[in-house]
Amino acid sequence: MERQTCSAEILPHRQIPESKMRKKAKIILATGGARSGKSSFALSLGKSSRHPHYIATGWAGDDEMAERIEKHRMERGSRWTTVEERFALSKALESCAEAGADFIIVDCLTVWLSNMMLDGRDWRKELSASLKILSSRNMPSTVFVSNEVGCGIVPGDKLSRDFRDNAGTVNRIVAESAHEVHLCSCGIPVRIK
Repeated sequence: MERQTCSAEILPHRQIPESKMRKKAKIILATGGARSGKSSFALSLGKSSRHPHYIATGWAGDDEMAERIEKHRMERGSRWTTVEERFALSKALESCAEAGADFIIVDCLTVWLSNMMLDGRDWRKELSASLKILSSRNMPSTVFVSNEVGCGIVPGDKLSRDFRDNAGTVNRIVAESAHEVHLCSCGIPVRIK
């Protein structure tokens, strides 16, 4: 049997400089109930990053919240750059990228949603702008932390029902854009997408 050869010309491999390559962010959603391990899981995903950034949406409106914020800061450690932003996630994401972040955590979407609703701001527009930035620019991997609030009883007042419904919608919108979704329960993250 005669061996056949190909006479096609082999062209030299042309490398594209990394700075010219368009890189979409890997979007991850970590969701679950209160104290389910969402934030710890998100932090574990960033353990090998060199310049991790943490977008904190909470604010110290009272002593108890100030203690929570300090506890989270201690858990992260000094290698994390913290950006506090209650409303403009899109600008915070851009700021992190411009500062050289190679990994971003947004913690958390439900606190952010509460901030937006109570201040009368358009959360749909801001969430859309944030997801657009992550899909259209050279951005680092980004983990959104969010509470799953729709598994309990129907709240007794309109504001609480609106919040629960909007939180479910926020999670669904982010999950649709996400490459991965993890549901955390009892400290155990389970990948569901």
